[in-house]
Amino acid sequence: MTPALTHLNTSLDRANSSLVLIVDDVPDNLSLLHDALEESGYTVLVALNGPAALQTALKTLPDMVLLDAMMPGMDGFEVARALKAEAATAHIPIIFMTGLTETEHLVAALEAGGIDYITKPIKPKEVLARMAVHVQGAREKRQARNALDAFGYASITVRVADGRLMWQTPLARDLLQKYYGTDAPTTPIPVLQWLRRHVTLGVIGIEPPRLSLEQGSTRLTFRLHQQIGDADGGGDWLIIMQEVSDQSVIEAIALSFKLTPKEAEVLYWVVKGKTNRDIGDILGSSPMTVKKHLERIFAKLGVENRTAAASMVMRCIRQLQPQFEG
Repeated sequence: MTPALTHLNTSLDRANSSLVLIVDDVPDNLSLLHDALEESGYTVLVALNGPAALQTALKTLPDMVLLDAMMPGMDGFEVARALKAEAATAHIPIIFMTGLTETEHLVAALEAGGIDYITKPIKPKEVLARMAVHVQGAREKRQARNALDAFGYASITVRVADGRLMWQTPLARDLLQKYYGTDAPTTPIPVLQWLRRHVTLGVIGIEPPRLSLEQGSTRLTFRLHQQIGDADGGGDWLIIMQEVSDQSVIEAIALSFKLTPKEAEVLYWVVKGKTNRDIGDILGSSPMTVKKHLERIFAKLGVENRTAAASMVMRCIRQLQPQFEG
């Protein structure tokens, strides 16, 4: 049986079956692998040429690509480089299938982004054995990324050499659009500058300071997590992002010190080092109104100035929320 191109299905069962894209211009090769993989429990998509492979990969984001190196028109090396250049597909493992055994061809396959290669004629058992290791790792990474998003931690991968945003979770895409108005493969300039500065100057084993961007009482933080891939040109780096709303902190201040919501909000911004004018601009009131709020706050806390008030509040908040950044 020669498999027809599988219809793309956005409701593919990704929880119970790994999705594999096979790319080969020889129908007999496709048929052999298609049947062997389906019998082993994989969900299989096929493409007969490079452009079709790219279109399918972008629409379905497979867990693995089995890629013929030598195809007419757009060859496998070009396909691999194109997949690795796209943020949405850069993370997908690629296994090359090649009849070329010369060292330079195998090196070219790895340099184009392949993680492994299989020599032709194809032996299905060998393919399955090689895939088992790589697919399991890819699935675990995908599940881990999805879990990060579910708990409010987004992640991106940035290449230091050219500044490209190579990969992002759905939550990361939304946060970068919200705070910076950028989309992959563009990395926001402040984020790239922060990354390059600390990769260049960083000390092994010591996590660099985090990058934070505030919008009102909400802030987005970036934490350098780990280097992935080779270190040429600085390598690719996985960055963890989290959006933190300090509304819960304001509520804790109000409850702990018996303040009104507005007084708690004013005191919160005092802790953040803002002046009366700054606080007025943030809250939409005058500096004089802020001053009156502070007078009542000082009386309730039994202190004489904003420094003493901020110090008292910081001790309380850090007991409740150790991660709070004043």
